[in-house]
Amino acid sequence: MIEENLNKIKNDIPEGVTLVAVSKTKPNHLIEEAYAAGQRHFGENRVQELEEKHAVLPKDICWHMIGHLQSKKVKKIAPFVHLIHGVDSFKLLQEINKQALKNNRTIDCLLQFHIAQEATKFGFSIEEVQEILKSSEFLTLNNVRILGVMGMATFTECNEQVHSEFGVLKDYFDELKANYSDVLPDFTEVSMGMSGDFKIAIEEGSTMVRVGSSIFGSRG
Repeated sequence: MIEENLNKIKNDIPEGVTLVAVSKTKPNHLIEEAYAAGQRHFGENRVQELEEKHAVLPKDICWHMIGHLQSKKVKKIAPFVHLIHGVDSFKLLQEINKQALKNNRTIDCLLQFHIAQEATKFGFSIEEVQEILKSSEFLTLNNVRILGVMGMATFTECNEQVHSEFGVLKDYFDELKANYSDVLPDFTEVSMGMSGDFKIAIEEGSTMVRVGSSIFGSRG
C-alpha cells in the first residue's frame, strides 16, 4: 500500500518538487517500507522521536525537522539533521549555528512565516525577517545556510483562502530572493503543502511538500 501511495503522489508532483514523507508517530517498519520503495526524505516533529529513529534506521535517510523546535533541544539533532523547517526566531537560528559549529558542519534551515489565520501557528512576519537579514549579527552565523521559507495554511475547507495564504508565502520568498541575495545566496526552497493541500501549494509555487497521511494512512 505504501509503495502504491508514494507512486500515486509522485505522479501528482512535478519534477523539482521534493516530497518529504511525514513519518511522525509512524512505526519504523512503515518507514522501512517507504524506504524500500525509494523514499529518502522523512519528516518528524518531535526531537526525541527523530533521535530514536535516526539511531536505528538507514543512515542515508535525509531527516527533516518539521515541527516547532525549542532552542534547548537543537544539540540533540545537530549532528545529523538534514533540514530544519521551522526556524521561527533569531535566538533559535543562533543556537542552531552554535550547535552546528560544535559538530563541524553547516545546518540547512528554512525561515518559518506565520501565514495562517490561526494564532496557534508559529512564524515570523516579513518585517521581522527583513530586520534580521539587515543585522550585522546575521552575518556572523557562518554555520547555518538559509535555503528558503516554510509556512502552513489555515486548516479550512476554503480553497480560496489556502491559495491566498500560500500565495503570500511565495510573495515573501520572491521579495527576499530579489532584495537579499547577497546574504541569501542559496535561497531556493518554498516548503508548503501537506496531505490535504499540497496540490494547491504546488500551484502557488511550492518546491517541497510534507505529506503524511496520504502515504502512511491516518493511523500508525
